[in-house]
Amino acid sequence: MSTIFPGYFISFEGIDGAGKSTHIDAFGKLLQDRYPDQEVIMTREPGGTLLGEQLRNLLLESPMDLETEALLMFAARREHLAQVIEPALKAGKIVISDRFTDASFAYQGGGRGLSLTKLNELEFWVQGREKGALLQPNLTILFDLPGSIAEARRSKVRAPDKFEKMDLEFFERVRQEYLRRAKENPKRFHLVDATQTQESIWNGLKDLRINL
Repeated sequence: MSTIFPGYFISFEGIDGAGKSTHIDAFGKLLQDRYPDQEVIMTREPGGTLLGEQLRNLLLESPMDLETEALLMFAARREHLAQVIEPALKAGKIVISDRFTDASFAYQGGGRGLSLTKLNELEFWVQGREKGALLQPNLTILFDLPGSIAEARRSKVRAPDKFEKMDLEFFERVRQEYLRRAKENPKRFHLVDATQTQESIWNGLKDLRINL
């Protein structure tokens, strides 16, 4: 956990179309207003750094071998941690990231079928710290939505990237891996029923208590 640093780390997760992007900026502003003495850093994965954004374009648009894809995801993550996340947490800031490692398990593992053992090894290599500690978000807000509803929502937005073009079975596998991770880590995950109205979801997020 990121309790090894004085800051607080939050990630937003969910399948494409679940609605996390609708609320993440407003949630960041809410926390900034609630904790004016602590700077809120908004970032995303893949991305968050100059190198990460370059890799993001490749990852979202270019066909590649599955293991290459996973390695590039974690390479972007290592840079993200080194350049943005860890310095901010060490300085006592609040970091909110649109996706983190749970997305790699969900998309490359659940969706694309990469060995979870390999993903675990990459996770510990990139995020492992002294005495076996693993840097993870203090809180992961998971927007959970059936794949069929998410698919209908995605069809109404911008041109899809290569992941957003995947079929319903792919996204159901992604969803199930997210739920497996949440079940394994109930203290870290906060599950949001994304079938609710935007207003209901936002009211729930506003009531979320965060112990900084």
